[in-house]
Amino acid sequence: MTSTPATTDGQGAVALLDQTRTVVTPQLRSTVETLPGSIRRVAMYHFGWEHADGTPAAGQAGKAIRPALVLAATRALGGDPAPAVRAAAAVELAHNFTLLHDDIVDEDPTRRHRPTAWTVFGIPDALIAGDAMLALAVRLLAEDGHPASAAASARLAACVIELCAGQQADCAFEQRPPHEVTLDECVAMATAKTGALLGCACALGALYAGAGEREVAAMDAFGREAGLAFQLIDDLIGIWGDPERTGKPAGADLAAHKKSLPVVAALGSGTAAGAELAGLYGQPVLDAAAVRAAADAVERAGGRDWAQAEAADRMARAVQQLSLAVPDLAAAGDLLSLAEFVTRRTR
Repeated sequence: MTSTPATTDGQGAVALLDQTRTVVTPQLRSTVETLPGSIRRVAMYHFGWEHADGTPAAGQAGKAIRPALVLAATRALGGDPAPAVRAAAAVELAHNFTLLHDDIVDEDPTRRHRPTAWTVFGIPDALIAGDAMLALAVRLLAEDGHPASAAASARLAACVIELCAGQQADCAFEQRPPHEVTLDECVAMATAKTGALLGCACALGALYAGAGEREVAAMDAFGREAGLAFQLIDDLIGIWGDPERTGKPAGADLAAHKKSLPVVAALGSGTAAGAELAGLYGQPVLDAAAVRAAADAVERAGGRDWAQAEAADRMARAVQQLSLAVPDLAAAGDLLSLAEFVTRRTR
């Protein structure tokens, strides 16, 4: 897989993601196809490869950001990305394990412009398919003969535990009154829930490049900071994203009373708009008009501006961490291109 030069308009990152899917999808699909029939059917549907009735579909199995980070990190440290394809597929399987479970927990009806797996096959089957994907991720690394596979497997396992802790914290926030969730808590939750896996992806790439402990740690920190920036932008999209592009209703996070980063920033602003938002979040159900009012309150309270500025700051920190692993940032062009892409996306 060749390197794609970074571009300011995101075309380089898009091409890189396309290349990643071309390289990783065969490994990903052949691995999923080893699942038992009924579980395989749910997984194949979730990835967009089959319709609910099992007939072939032309869907795309996600953006491939995390496997792209694995391969880009390997290249940035002078390694050959080809042997890291199994690790890239393992990270993507772990990611999709979280997606299947998140959709159930959040009761999301759509993903990638189609009904979520749990709404089609039921909660038990979707839950079990997610569990099976995590087992596949572990097996891919366990059966890999690469010298870094054992360290990569341990790192991915630790990351999944951190992801679960982040998800649990996110769920716990929903049960607490709006004013009781602090911004520091919310940042810690987002770092665990989103930043950890992006950091793990970069760390696995470093391990497969034969990098030392210092470089692996710096790559992990780069991914974590970029992941937090990613989550900040994702939270903004969850409020103001275009349904035609996101595949989800406008203001879906607000309707679900999610205490996302811009929302918590607004709630803690000490402004009249923040108090107005707290009142809206105190209502058991938010109709379309209330969702629009909540979005307006978040913006007037400064939540939108704070999230955008914080995302930029986190990306600056990410680049600083990257320079510790790759002093000549020209060699990390693909990583920088991907990081810029995920913080400038609109869906």
